[in-house]
Amino acid sequence: MSQTINDAGLKLIESFEGLRLNAYQDSVGVWTIGYGHTKGVAKGQTITQAQAEAFLQQDLSVAEGDVNGHGLTLTDNQFAALVSFAFNLGGGNLTKLLSHGLAAVPDRIPLFDHAGGKQVLGLTRRRAAERTLYLTP
Repeated sequence: MSQTINDAGLKLIESFEGLRLNAYQDSVGVWTIGYGHTKGVAKGQTITQAQAEAFLQQDLSVAEGDVNGHGLTLTDNQFAALVSFAFNLGGGNLTKLLSHGLAAVPDRIPLFDHAGGKQVLGLTRRRAAERTLYLTP
């Protein structure tokens, strides 16, 4: 059975992504809009709140699929933390995170706080929040 993100995970993603209705470049220059949506975003693009919500649901579906694709047995909070991680860093980095097994995940999450080869404080805070959620029963 496929899991879907819980409210705690959704709130975590929304709080760290923030909502922007005008396209902007993220810390490594990727055009982004809405709640961290990047696919097909161009300079000068604007969207509505409804479009931002639709993009968020599309992106969540991809991240949920990435996590569900590993066939793991997870608590709702573990699943939500991993969806947040995959939402932010993609399925490839999720596979790297999981490569040492579930027991290692809490210690490995904080290692993924770099962008463009540099540590990013916002990512450090996000990884800490994901780790806390992952460890919450």
